Amino acid sequence: MPEQYMRANPNQQETFEEFSSLAGVFLTHLHSDHTIDYFKLFNYAWWHGIGQVQEPITVRGPGRRETLTRALDQEHAPGPFNPDNPMPGTVDMTDALFAGYATDINDRQRDNGLPVLRDLLDVQDIVIPGATTQWESMEQMPSMDPFTVHEDDRVKVTAIAVNHFPIYPALAFRFDTDDGSIVVSGDTGPTPNLITLAQDADVLVHEVIDETYIDTVFADQEGIAQHLRKAHTPATQLGPIAEEAGVSTLVLHHLVPSEPPMERFMAARDGFSGNFHIATELDVIPVRQP
Repeated sequence: MPEQYMRANPNQQETFEEFSSLAGVFLTHLHSDHTIDYFKLFNYAWWHGIGQVQEPITVRGPGRRETLTRALDQEHAPGPFNPDNPMPGTVDMTDALFAGYATDINDRQRDNGLPVLRDLLDVQDIVIPGATTQWESMEQMPSMDPFTVHEDDRVKVTAIAVNHFPIYPALAFRFDTDDGSIVVSGDTGPTPNLITLAQDADVLVHEVIDETYIDTVFADQEGIAQHLRKAHTPATQLGPIAEEAGVSTLVLHHLVPSEPPMERFMAARDGFSGNFHIATELDVIPVRQP
């Protein structure tokens, strides 16, 4: 992730200043494929301009869970790892990572004169209004209204709970600016909440899974196959979702699997009348079409 940010260099900063305009990081959920580069991002940024930010970088993500994930095989389920806090949230994860890298952090701050890294971040867990412990074991999130997780003079960020069972919370985000609106689905199965959040947005960036992949790889594992259909959105269902939301542009990302025949993902265009794009690395997609 940090390497791609540097290659993209969205604000065309000078070399070693690429992160000087980074303002916010929003985590949809805490699966490792979405957080593996989390500390690495700030470590790279430390050497590439993060010390020039005018105020701490906004970091928002899911909070701590109270209940442990239900085991697929209850009889042979292992005991919880890290039993004192088995389902940590974003603040917990941040503090643990920084503690784990304390040797490097102390060396760099004391020997290289780098700024105090943790002080450059404003990290907070997202609290979902009205959520209860019971939500943590639900496959389908209750219907709800979007809620604000950040707002400043340039952007308003709202969120909504989506379906990525057994992970909880899983969130989708909407970014509203003077230049237009972008919705990022995060990992989710089909849910009315996503349609609510994405109403009339300029761009919907949505995950997608290929049903042929599910049927082929997990042909003799119906339980896992059903899970994948519920926790991700099949390409054949995505077009109508985007159409009902009334978005102008649908962009596919987080392709599962990552390299199937691309025509399988073209099924996501069926039932959608707007602009359609399958994302590739370093694509530049206008928020509003000319």
